[in-house]
Amino acid sequence: MAVNPQERTRRRLSTEERREQLLTAGARLFAQNPYDDVWVERVAEIAGVSRGLLYHYFPTKSDFFAAVVQRESRRMLRLTAAVPGIPVREQVTTGLDTFLAYVEAHAEGFRALHRAEATGDPSARKVYRESLAAQEHQILQALAADPEAAATAHDLPTLRLAVRGWLAFMVAVCLEWLEEPDLPREEVRDLCARALLGAISP
Repeated sequence: MAVNPQERTRRRLSTEERREQLLTAGARLFAQNPYDDVWVERVAEIAGVSRGLLYHYFPTKSDFFAAVVQRESRRMLRLTAAVPGIPVREQVTTGLDTFLAYVEAHAEGFRALHRAEATGDPSARKVYRESLAAQEHQILQALAADPEAAATAHDLPTLRLAVRGWLAFMVAVCLEWLEEPDLPREEVRDLCARALLGAISP
């Protein structure tokens, strides 16, 4: 009996590869459509799998969207991690270049991640808020370890508010940039860098 090429492809994929394929398809749909308009069955269709297989990995739509948000959150946290021992001001340009390259390369995932807060899905919103808190924590840790930033690090409530506000600013800028990408990445980077350095200056 002839074997369908698609069936051979399914068997070749590992569990992790199949999961990644589904999350990629989901990120695309959630980036392009409101949460309520995304049908899990459509994700299965795009990925070329049965609904049963998708539900094997993700029992509910809420679980699936939360996993999409979690994947992008982890990826973003890896990219935005500071390098210990190097002053924050020296890392800003390089770090933003890396981050903006990620935004360009994973535009659908970035959009899907930042749609989480606007949905009524409690699981996705929880993951999203944890992601923002983790980013904020990374930046505050880097500032606390930087002798040049010691003057601002002592006023933690004000500094935390400044970092939180800057993260919201950066997300808004990046989402607008994806819609109107005519502005060169270097200008977006410099805009975000000035905003951060201004926010943390004493």
